[in-house]
Amino acid sequence: MGAKNEKVRKLLRNLPSVDEILKGRSGEEWLSRFPRIAVTEGIRSVLDSKRQQILGGEEPDLSENTLMAEIEEAITDFVSPKLRPLINATGIIIHTNLGRAPLSERAIQSMTGIARDYSNLEYNLTEGRRGKRYENIRWIITELTGAEDALVVNNNAGAVLLCLAALSSGREAIVSRGELVEIGGSFRIPDVMARSGALLREVGTTNKTHLRDYADAISEETGLLLKVHQSNFRIIGFTGDVPIGDLARLGRERGIPVMFDLGSGCLFPLEKYGIRGEPLVKDVLEDGADIVTFSGDKLLGGPQAGIIAGRKTLIEEVGRHPLTRALRPDKITLAALEATLIEYLDQERARENIPVLRMLTEAPESVKKRARRIYRELRKGLPAGLDIRMEEDFSQAGGGSLPGINLPTFVVSLRPENSLFSMEERLRRSSPPVICRIRDDRIILDARTIGDGDIKTLSEVLKEVFS
Repeated sequence: MGAKNEKVRKLLRNLPSVDEILKGRSGEEWLSRFPRIAVTEGIRSVLDSKRQQILGGEEPDLSENTLMAEIEEAITDFVSPKLRPLINATGIIIHTNLGRAPLSERAIQSMTGIARDYSNLEYNLTEGRRGKRYENIRWIITELTGAEDALVVNNNAGAVLLCLAALSSGREAIVSRGELVEIGGSFRIPDVMARSGALLREVGTTNKTHLRDYADAISEETGLLLKVHQSNFRIIGFTGDVPIGDLARLGRERGIPVMFDLGSGCLFPLEKYGIRGEPLVKDVLEDGADIVTFSGDKLLGGPQAGIIAGRKTLIEEVGRHPLTRALRPDKITLAALEATLIEYLDQERARENIPVLRMLTEAPESVKKRARRIYRELRKGLPAGLDIRMEEDFSQAGGGSLPGINLPTFVVSLRPENSLFSMEERLRRSSPPVICRIRDDRIILDARTIGDGDIKTLSEVLKEVFS
């Protein structure tokens, strides 16, 4: 026991101090390249790790070359951005955990230009005076939706909160019980209504709500008729809800505004590609909704934003509410959103240029060709005995959009010889990270969400991980 303790003490004595390393050649070189805090933290983390290994009975490599290499890696990791691009091989197109919608090239270029230079964010170039932040985005939203006016906030939850606070605070908002949804992150419509100051008035039942339910509930205390798109679930069987056109007519008859929270916000007709049941924003407004709210980063395929469109008098009332300033988007978001919306002026180009639309509408045969390319690349680079297959499967829209709709796809699946979850972790920790699915003891790589430009990189990562 004494000999073992002496060995541990000797190894600990061989560890240099932080100050020694800082004053050494490597330390001086690192200080010329990195912030001092990053250098000291990198040194401490490696020395602490070595110390724990020694105390745990291990004999780590304490040679100068190894220590300096590990410290430099730790320093580099410390200063590296933690928000990183990755390869989405899950087949979930609007993946909330992976940043939702990848942006179009037009949007990226617009963001870059606006970020690099000054801009007319709140300056009216025509009149040479201060302008409003939303003047430069309003034109394209009204053009595409037919709305009289529009406003943009930081996300759709904010849009719903703001509209309820501005139009129904202290008054009743009537909503169907079957539409009191909860979506990701425990975002619940009743909770948002409570925070807004609107008084929830439920009508109907979970599976059926009739127009007369709304009509019977209207009183002098009613401030708003609210319809909520169910977004991330479907009720099937003996069901029924009130079409927005019928609800809008009731609202006009009683002098009460009608709001529709669309959630995903679709501007592109998906029916011709076999995706049904998602209302278009323009159609909802044409059917008589006074105000609609929807996301910019779901089916629309743009940056995170909440878009409010509808009747001018109501939009102006919403815009005057104090919460509007707290929820306003920055110049980068507005630049990306405007550029994305401009793509929609030509529907076919929008389908080609906006990644979300392209992935949603891509034909299975096209996905199959890309899956075959992935399969061939992996066959060339991975060990000969590895079980690799190309299979049919289904992708999902994700992001609380298009629930119950399975998109036919093709995947490449692998059965690793080592631990399945260990290999998944190695893929997740690779550079760039590869996020995959696991099914039936196999790693699944869905070609629908893997871009053509990602295939070579994906192959190189897998080769390194499986070697």
